[in-house]
Amino acid sequence: MRATSFKMKGTALFLCSALLAAGCGGQQGGNQGGDTAAPPPVKKKDPYEMSIYAPGVSAKEFDDRWRKTLEAKFPHITFKYTTSGQGNSIAELVSRGEIPDLYRLDIPTIRTNYLDMGLAYDLRDLIKQYKYDMNRFNKVFTQEIIDVIGSGEVYGLPVPPYFPQVLYYNKDLFDKFGVPYPKDGMTLDEVYELAKKMSRSDGGTIYRGLSANTMAFMRDNPMSLPILDPKVDGLSGMDKWKGLFETLKRFYDIPNNQIAKTVADENNAFSKGNVAMQINQHNIYLIIPPEVNWDIVSAPLINGAPKMMGQRGPAYWAITNQSKHKEEAFEVMMEMLSDEIQMQDSKNGIPTTLVKKEIIDALGKDHPVYGTKNMKALTTLPPIPATPKRAPGLVDIALGTQQNTMSGQFQKVATNQMDINSALREADELLKKAIAAEKEKQGKK
Repeated sequence: MRATSFKMKGTALFLCSALLAAGCGGQQGGNQGGDTAAPPPVKKKDPYEMSIYAPGVSAKEFDDRWRKTLEAKFPHITFKYTTSGQGNSIAELVSRGEIPDLYRLDIPTIRTNYLDMGLAYDLRDLIKQYKYDMNRFNKVFTQEIIDVIGSGEVYGLPVPPYFPQVLYYNKDLFDKFGVPYPKDGMTLDEVYELAKKMSRSDGGTIYRGLSANTMAFMRDNPMSLPILDPKVDGLSGMDKWKGLFETLKRFYDIPNNQIAKTVADENNAFSKGNVAMQINQHNIYLIIPPEVNWDIVSAPLINGAPKMMGQRGPAYWAITNQSKHKEEAFEVMMEMLSDEIQMQDSKNGIPTTLVKKEIIDALGKDHPVYGTKNMKALTTLPPIPATPKRAPGLVDIALGTQQNTMSGQFQKVATNQMDINSALREADELLKKAIAAEKEKQGKK
């Protein structure tokens, strides 16, 4: 037994001598001319909690899209996720001292819910530090968050989804009345002719030819026509808005195609099953009952407008100025916007904010519903640039206020409570009052 042990020790010593250049005892990459230091040990990162706040995004959606990847990539970070709800507005979080590290911004409320609260943090230094490629994103989206402020800061990176406009149609109704389905690339005039054919009374039931998400149609119009004038206080382009109102109003003048009583009811009309078509957003949060046999085609084109797709831009991941973990918050943000995560998003029907073709082309492939639909309707036309923003130095008002004003005024027109000229003059007055109130709030003349 002792002889055997000696032989084994001798063999080990021989191998160690023979392989000295490679470093006996586990050292790697030796230098025959002298000693080589072992690589420094990886410093273990101290654990801490990172707070993420995303209004409108459920905890389940956060978990499904991001949590597993983030916990594997950043094992030392505990991710505390909060969404909006009773008691959890950003104002309430700030008042409690629960300011998040990462915050999902929305363009309509970026001023009131981010800048005005002193939360804003410019990402340009971190983008430069990490040599982050901003060309990954569709420039339409990265430019909007710069333009909305107008002074050059980059307050966020675009996170899917964005909400492109499409034309939904009820296949069963077209089959019932023997009318060919809509097609990609149709004009609004062609859709109007279809709407006239499909608006009818049959067996005591009213079938409407077309409804619309009127708020989205006005706000995300295919001419990039702004609501608030970029250079002066008041409504932008009164004549152009008159043309847009007339373009949509004629659909509601078709017999048997009366608009619903409220903006919200009109938006939900297609889901009732007796509306043949609807201009609306592709929206993963839009629930159409399974009994409605629907599909989509590209958004109808308007004469004189660019051959582009109206769209509601994405939200943006942002970092708060109060965060004590800005660098790692940026790393977390980069991970949530990675090609891998956006590819899975796209397969699940969530339109990507990236320009990579294979990710765009994967849209809806793995989704049980979208996988059966004409998802190419979303990529037939490129997204139109966001509407022009207010000139630097001019007082702005929240986009939410602007869009509610215009959809409300159109509702009055479509229900014949007011003629178009009067409705637009009133819209101009309402916008000016909102600007005056904002000036007073800011102490400006």
